[in-house]
Amino acid sequence: MRRPFRTQHYQFWLLMALPLLYLIIFHYIPLGGLVLAFKNYNARLGIFHSPNVGLTYFKQFLATPSSQRIIRNTFTLGFYSLLVGFPFPILLAVMLNEVRSKFYKKTVQMVTYAPYFISTVVMVGMLMQLFDLRNGIVNRLVVACGGNAINYFGKPELFSHLYVWSGVWQGAGYASIIYIAALSSVPPELKEAAIVDGASNFRRIWHVDLPCIASTIVMMLIFNIGAIMNIGFEKVYLMQNPANTSVSEIISTFVYRIGLKGGNYGFSTAVGLFNSLLSLVLFLIANQLSRRYSDTSIW
Repeated sequence: MRRPFRTQHYQFWLLMALPLLYLIIFHYIPLGGLVLAFKNYNARLGIFHSPNVGLTYFKQFLATPSSQRIIRNTFTLGFYSLLVGFPFPILLAVMLNEVRSKFYKKTVQMVTYAPYFISTVVMVGMLMQLFDLRNGIVNRLVVACGGNAINYFGKPELFSHLYVWSGVWQGAGYASIIYIAALSSVPPELKEAAIVDGASNFRRIWHVDLPCIASTIVMMLIFNIGAIMNIGFEKVYLMQNPANTSVSEIISTFVYRIGLKGGNYGFSTAVGLFNSLLSLVLFLIANQLSRRYSDTSIW
């Protein structure tokens, strides 16, 4: 006799219970707090009984002189991270896929994965030590080569490069896992046929490997475009100082400064919601373009 569906698949539901609880508790329940964006919050009255202000906070943010600079900084940093950080995991995965020595392959994987597990605080501390004006290794090498020491964290034009390239070093190895998994499913018959036809390694990669994982690349690109505006708060805030604020002030740090430190919860919620809406628009545009020009899309 066939068991009911609920008891037949109880292992699956037990496995999914914790992730579902995490999503509900930390992602869906907090959505109720978005009403703060339309409220003049009063702690005594509570969220839902505070007076409504409509779109006042959104207009206030867009009318402030610094809003355009903050949005531009956020988009520039996110786009730079996408432009540099997206191809590197693919390149790393393709290179590792061509390695025949298992020992060398596993060693490289371990070395490239390890930085991902370094905490943000430790990462920024390492950057400050490496690029310190007086005692940093980088400046010592520059001076030894006859150059002048550079205050890397004090130059606004260098902030984005420090942020993005350190992020590539930290995250490229971990991000390559999904592409390595996709490459493992490439049919070996295609590679063997390419070898018989006399294709070089580069041509096998270009005409066999990359087309086979193209759908995975496009899917990841859509998600990454949607996350351009969602730059993490911690790293930028830790790297921020009065000398580079003109380029390092982004939406997430602005929300922290105005909302948590300034106590203006309604205004900061509105700015955060505005950022999320921008991300949604970018995601929908990327998905629509992918659907139009390729066979791959989220839906």
